[in-house]
Order: sequence, then C-alpha cells, then structure tokens
Amino acid sequence: MKPPSSGPGQGAVPRDPAAPGAGTAAPPRPLRAIAGPVRRRLALAVALQSVAALAAVVPFIAVSRIAGRLTGGPPADGDALWPLVTLACAAGLLALACGTAAGALAHLADNDLQLSLRRRLARHVGRLPLGRLTDQGTGAVKQAVQDDVRALHTLFAHTLLDVVAVLTAPVLALAYLFTADWRLALVSLVPLLLGVLLFSRAMTGAAAQMAEFGAALGRISAAAVEFATGIAVFKSFGRGRKAHERFVDATEGFADFFTRWVRTTLASSTAAVLVVAPAVVLLLLSAVGAALVTQDRMTGAELVPFLLLGPAVAAPMGVVGPRIQQIRAGQAAAVRITELLRTPTLPEPATPALPDGHHVSMRGVSFSYDGQSDVLSGIDLDLAPGTVTALVGPSGSGKSTLASLLTRFHDVTAGTVTLGGADLRDIPAAELYRRVGFVLQDVRLLRASVADNIRLGRPDATDEDVERCARAARIHDRVTALPDGYATELGMAVTLSGGEAQRLSIARALLADAPVLVLDEATAYADPHSEALIQDALSALAAGRTLLVIAHRLSTVRSADRIVVLEDGRVTEQGRHDDLLAAQGRYATLWRAQRAAQPDRTDGAPRRLPAPTAADRAADAIREGSAR
Repeated sequence: MKPPSSGPGQGAVPRDPAAPGAGTAAPPRPLRAIAGPVRRRLALAVALQSVAALAAVVPFIAVSRIAGRLTGGPPADGDALWPLVTLACAAGLLALACGTAAGALAHLADNDLQLSLRRRLARHVGRLPLGRLTDQGTGAVKQAVQDDVRALHTLFAHTLLDVVAVLTAPVLALAYLFTADWRLALVSLVPLLLGVLLFSRAMTGAAAQMAEFGAALGRISAAAVEFATGIAVFKSFGRGRKAHERFVDATEGFADFFTRWVRTTLASSTAAVLVVAPAVVLLLLSAVGAALVTQDRMTGAELVPFLLLGPAVAAPMGVVGPRIQQIRAGQAAAVRITELLRTPTLPEPATPALPDGHHVSMRGVSFSYDGQSDVLSGIDLDLAPGTVTALVGPSGSGKSTLASLLTRFHDVTAGTVTLGGADLRDIPAAELYRRVGFVLQDVRLLRASVADNIRLGRPDATDEDVERCARAARIHDRVTALPDGYATELGMAVTLSGGEAQRLSIARALLADAPVLVLDEATAYADPHSEALIQDALSALAAGRTLLVIAHRLSTVRSADRIVVLEDGRVTEQGRHDDLLAAQGRYATLWRAQRAAQPDRTDGAPRRLPAPTAADRAADAIREGSAR
C-alpha cells in the first residue's frame, strides 16, 4: 500500500534541484529560461538589427561628407561625390535588408516560442490536480496562456529589436560626431544626460505606483462585474442608485490616485521628454554651432553632421519609458508562466494498479490545504457497490472536500482512499476517471456542439448512444428544438438555462457510464419544473451505481442507504435517516432546522433522493446497448 503523502494539499513536493540551497548553481532567471529554446535565433536577430541600425546611420554620414565637399573649397566633381552617393544607397539597402531579416527572424522565433509555451502549459495544466484549478479558478491559467504569452511576444518580437536599434545607432553617430568636432559632440550629450537625470527622478517609486495602479484597475473591474450582475437585485428592492455606488467609488478612487501620481511626476517627466525632443536638440546644436561658425572655430559644412545626427544621440530617452514598461511586463509574465509550470502536477504511479471491483474505502483519511490545519481528520468510510451514501453537515464541515478526494481533485495528506482495493494514487488518471464520474452544481459546457459535449467521456460514441442518453436525461426535446439539433454549437448564439445545462451534464455522465459517481445536489437552485426533470434524469443516472451525494437539503437524502454527518472535518454520526432522527443527535437538529425554514412539498411527499423509476428502465436499456 502506498505511504501517505506528507505535504500540504497535494502531498510532499519534491525539492527542485535548482532551488536555493539544493545545489551550488543558481537557478536561471525565468525570462532567460523561457527564451532558452530560441535564444540563438534571437541573438542572430539582435545582431542583424545592430547591423541595420549602424548601416542606417551611414547615409547621414555620407550626406554630411557630401555637404562638406560641396561647400568646402572648389566645386567637387562627380568622381569625388559618386562614391559617397553609392555608399549611402548601399548602406540604406543593407539597413533595409538586415532590418527586415531581423524582424522576420524574431517573429518566427517568437511564433515557435509561443507554440512551445502554449503546448507546455496545456500539457502541464492537464496534469494539475483538478482541485487546484477549481479552488483557484481558471484566471491564472487564462492569464498565462493568453495574456502573458502575448506580453512575451511584444517583448521578443518588437521591444527587443527596438531597444537594440535605439541603443546602437547613437553609439556610431556619437563616435562620428567626436571625429568632426569634440566640442559640439559634448554639447550633443547634454540633452541625453539631462533626460537620464529627469527620467530617473520621474521613475522614483514607480514600482510601488505600478502595483497600486494594477490594484486600482482590479477594484474597478470587480465593481463593474458586481454592478452588471447585481443591478437587477438592487432595482427590485428600489435601490437602483446603490447598484452603481461601488463602481463610482472605485472609478473616483482610481482617478484620485492617478491624479496624485501624475502631479508628482508631471514636471520631471515632461521636462525629460522636452529636453530630448529633436526640435530642442536641433535648437541647442544650431545655437552653439552658429556661435562657433561666426567665431571661425568651425565651418558651416562641419556643422551639417551635427544637425543630421545630433537628435539621434538623445533619441533613446524619447522611447525609454514605454520600452521599460514592456520589458517589465515581459519579466512579470515570465515569472507567472514559470510559477504555473512549476506548480506540482498530479503524481502518476510508478507501478500502476487496476481496481478489482468498485468498493470504495477510506481509512484514517486526513487532508490539509495549507499543510498546517486539517480540514478533514480521521475519516473512516466505506461505499459498498450499488449503495447511496449522503454527506451532510453545516457549511464548512468538509463535505465537498471529502467528496473531492474520491475524484482525486486532491491527494490525502494522511490515510488512504482505495477503489476496488487499489490506492487512488496507484491508479492511472485515465483509468480512474473511467470508473469514477461526477456531476456538480456548477456545470461547465464546452464551446462545441451539443453532441460533442455529451460525448466528452466517450468520444467514439455513436449518434444513437448520444440520443438515448439525452432522452434518459430529459434533454432530448430541448436539443431537437435548437437550430441545428445535436450539431448546434453552444456558447455562441445559443445558450442553455441552468437546468438544461445540468440535464446535459447528466446525459454526459450517463454516456460515460462510470460505476462510481460523486453527485453534488443538482437541484439545489432549480425551479420546480427544472427540478422535476432533473430528478427524473438523476433517477436514470443513479440506478445501479455507487453514489456519494453531497446533500445541501436533507429532504433529498431520506432514502439514502447511509447518511454521514460531518462536523469540523470529522464524522460525528452515520446511519439511516430514521435511525439518526431517533438518536436525537446533530442530524436531528439539522433536520428540524431545515424543516422549519423550508417545509416539505404541499402534497406531503418529501423531496427524496432519486429512487428507481420508469427512467431507471431507460438507463438499463442504455447499459444493455453499450458495454462498460
């Protein structure tokens, strides 16, 4: 038998060899590690872009030399000018060719990197414990796969080459200007140095301000969602103005924060942009150059290269702000992607085991999300084949957590959960989910056809199988009323109500035909009509299977073979409904409280767990027509 895990939530995580203290080598930076597969191509793109940037300066140098020959002494003949013209044209063509090649190479490398990253992320996310995704939501996955990969695209395909260009060209321009006149070359450095100084002052505290900026935008987004989803409730109680107060407060708070930020940086940031503006640089060089020319310290021809190339020296400061933000965004994206890729996956067994039967047993089961406080402790439970076991208890007692262990959304931190005598951790995931299914309240449908949604558990199922399951789940009539029937794509122009989506998920579970089923009470929020249809569908689904039911309303599980009462992560009572009522324990207290708050139906018939009905015969027919 497999020893219990020792780590929080998913068990002990193997130590990363690259982690600090695990070895002498420092772990690679996330951005460097992610770019590893395309580093050589990116380096070649950088080299080509450097050549392009340097070559782009040569035509300006050639023009300044032509101007010097035309104005300095006797008129120059064609033999003296044509080589410079040819050089300018050749350099321009070289800059165009190398720049185009660099852009194409960077985009191709980035395209391969995006494909590789998204494949890695998809494979990794597919191996994560389901509980990690349901607990944390899909926001982090969406951000990594879409937003963060796009941020890396901006960095590698665009920003990298832009930075190379704006840093390389000024070096050659400044070197040539020093050969022309060192005094005016020093003057051309003044705007650059002032820009660096002023921009540094403007960026003081930028990291904290950017964090607050993101938090403020997050508050606006949350308030906007609340406004959109809750306005009907507010208006129904005559408080329509209240619906938008939080949104208005969030936007006003953002405006106040942004105004304060702009006020503190406006002077220095504006000055930084102005001092490096081409017009200002030209004005400065023209004034100083004119003074030198009038004093016969330099010729007018010698002033030409400064007028042509001087603005390029300070050009980097004009674009440094957006580029720094793009670089920071790329670094942050690389960190988030790396963290997701380093998230421990569901361990696959070294020696796979197959269940012998479908008896479920829990022995000494404990579980902790954080590795410090147990949310389940010392659970012993047996689910005999063909029986219904209901989990009841107050909110936060651990019902959903216990059920999630059977579906291996999480691994136990102590004890064992076995299916057919095999530890769940020793059963391959694909085999486990062929034998254990689940129907949850929060139904997720794919953006695919109705048939493909039902076929999710059995992609090779025939159309006849799909229709039989849909009929048994009481959703066939609704599907045939859709524009394209079973071929209708969901999630675009066609959506289903909550009860309809629930019945579609039941049809999916019927087709998958898993012998063990975890059922989160599907009718808790259904209207009476939908509840009746869902109950009939659940009757078909439950027949002949081993059920573990998370019960939110006790009246639905009166006929369960066993009712297990959980409190503070421990089993405090278990037995049949009548026996637990007679014991006058916690279950009886919960029963009386629910009866007082929500009495049974007016016809006197209690809401019961789906029991064998005519729908059971439909399920039997389905099972006869399709092998397990």
